[in-house]
Amino acid sequence: MAEKLWQIEPSGPLRGDVTVRGAKNAVSKHMVAAMLGEGPSTIGNAPDVGEVGITAGMLEHVGMGVERSDGEVVVVPEAVSDPSIDKAFTGLNRIPILMLGPLLHRAGEAFVPLVGGDPIGRRPVDFHVDALRAFGAEVTIAADGIHARASRLVGTKIELPYPSVGATETVLLAAVRAAGKTVIRNAATEPEIIELALFLQRMGARISFAPDRRIVVEGVERLSGAQTRLDGDRIEAFSYLVAGLVTGGEVRVHGCPQDRLVTAITTLARMGAEFEITDDWIMASAPDGLRPAAVQTDTHPGFATDWQTPLMVLFTQADGMSVLHETVYENRLAYVPALQSMGAEIEVYDTCLGGPACRYHDTAALHSAVVRGVTKLRGGDVTMPDIRAGFSAVLAAAVAEGPSTLRGVHHIERGYHRPVEQFRALGLPLRASAA
Repeated sequence: MAEKLWQIEPSGPLRGDVTVRGAKNAVSKHMVAAMLGEGPSTIGNAPDVGEVGITAGMLEHVGMGVERSDGEVVVVPEAVSDPSIDKAFTGLNRIPILMLGPLLHRAGEAFVPLVGGDPIGRRPVDFHVDALRAFGAEVTIAADGIHARASRLVGTKIELPYPSVGATETVLLAAVRAAGKTVIRNAATEPEIIELALFLQRMGARISFAPDRRIVVEGVERLSGAQTRLDGDRIEAFSYLVAGLVTGGEVRVHGCPQDRLVTAITTLARMGAEFEITDDWIMASAPDGLRPAAVQTDTHPGFATDWQTPLMVLFTQADGMSVLHETVYENRLAYVPALQSMGAEIEVYDTCLGGPACRYHDTAALHSAVVRGVTKLRGGDVTMPDIRAGFSAVLAAAVAEGPSTLRGVHHIERGYHRPVEQFRALGLPLRASAA
């Protein structure tokens, strides 16, 4: 298959309206949760992203029915025809490991290939495996994937070593139909976790949120199908707000509730952004220019790690020295060389800058960056290494002097809803072609 390219000729400030749909990180998890129901589930406001197709392929492989139309995904649970996820799905995303719990409930056994996703740092399967073993499953890790077996999962107490989103989802998906009560301590509380829990509750699950990152689940015998409409993607919304700011324009983002962007909005406001916020949309502009900032990523409700890639480009257009401290993934700054090749003045360090010492303190992980602005970026030939870095490359190309060629665009299409249409609507001349 020929490689797809985007060719971008910067044209000045980006202005206009963008409507975001549900997050790719939410729709795929809801599709997996729907496996647990006794009837069809409908997921509305679904984005048109590659992740949906990949997840649908996995569900269909094990015997589930999946129907897709514009903005809607229907999952029809059927008898499991094969409890093994095909090895062809190895490394495509992180969804297979989340299917272990539902497959154990429906078939008593499961095999999933090794997880993949973006190369932004280790996503250890230990948290997931330890949790499933705590439920009573026999779990074996092999070179090609994970085998699991259980006649019945039994509720348990689980304390996660780190509030991992994926591990919290694994526990929720196992706990809702396990016998007895499950208590999750140090659980992740990201909006996508809450959204998944609410969907499971609509299906009949008994889930309570307690103080101090505790989630309590009382297992039930059966779940029914349910309907839901996903809330707008907070990562995509932030990315497009920054697209306006970084080019000196203004973008009005529809479809993402303000409460999903509280920390992001305040961070941008400290940098000089001015906001108009209604119940329907959020718009940002910076008529007086941008100031530098020191930002540390963290688990929710902190500044999300997925927000830092567009923020890094914004730092290059802020007048002064900015600092970014990444505490969630140790290899998240792997995209920085691409920005440096376009003229960005960024230095990365293995020390904790811009915040207290994090879990990567005293490691060799390059997880802090110092950025000098305002910098004139120049067009370049850049390969996108992952979804979020891909968006940052588009932003850099939009503000650069001269044309850019972006490769690896399948990454951004896996995670953003129709990005070519969205960018063109904002006035960015973007030509998609095959190499």
